[in-house]
Amino acid sequence: MTAAPTPPSVPVGSSAAPDRLGDPTVPAARLLNVANLLTMIRLALVPGFVLLLVHGNGHDPSWRSFAWAAFAIAMITDLFDGEVARRYGLVTDFGKIADPIADKAIMGAALAGLSALGDLPWWVTVVILVRELGITLLRFWVIRHGVIPASRGGKLKTLTQGVAVGMYILVLTGPLATTRAWLMAVAVALTVVTGLDYVRQAVVLRRAGLAAERAAVSDGPAGPAGPAKSPASGRVAPEAVAPVVTAPVTAETAAPEPVPDRERQQGV
Repeated sequence: MTAAPTPPSVPVGSSAAPDRLGDPTVPAARLLNVANLLTMIRLALVPGFVLLLVHGNGHDPSWRSFAWAAFAIAMITDLFDGEVARRYGLVTDFGKIADPIADKAIMGAALAGLSALGDLPWWVTVVILVRELGITLLRFWVIRHGVIPASRGGKLKTLTQGVAVGMYILVLTGPLATTRAWLMAVAVALTVVTGLDYVRQAVVLRRAGLAAERAAVSDGPAGPAGPAKSPASGRVAPEAVAPVVTAPVTAETAAPEPVPDRERQQGV
């Protein structure tokens, strides 16, 4: 028995590599695999992270350090689960749905928690969450027409956003506090710019998909071909016209026999 061919791997640094949502499902992939386990670990870390973040008065440096560790582990699993799924043929429908949910859950919990504690302005949280949820819904909206690939700007946004939020989770003062504020400003700018770019790509992709569907409907199924025409004059080529063959007329075929009235009445 020959082994099943290994699916081609996608380079990690490729800007055209689609995220896990657009990956083709591998029928033979088991639901319980390494990639899905990493995704489920990230989902399980969300409630624990929230409890560590708000423990006590929410400003204890020790508990905030534990919360940062949980957030860092979640971000690391986000870096590896999609790549592992693509490289080893472990893409499943569960992973394609759970992966973006886990991403938005851990980031949304961190942003909302920090804003509730007064460490991060609420408008920053709203801008980032509206963009993230909107882009996820947008990808589901156009997924039947194609996949919007993860761009370099999107990857840079994710990295900057993760580092900035991680720094806000820690209790920092002085120059480090100033640095994280500027880093968050860059993350918000990248969030808005890449979000608008994704909207543009989605609109272009949907228009192209609808145009292709209309063209397919207008073409219709291939019917019986008509006579060939000459490309120069548009007239029917002589060789394309089939000769008409007529049967010789005989006495038997010249006139049909009259049908008796009884048979005519019976519908024979």
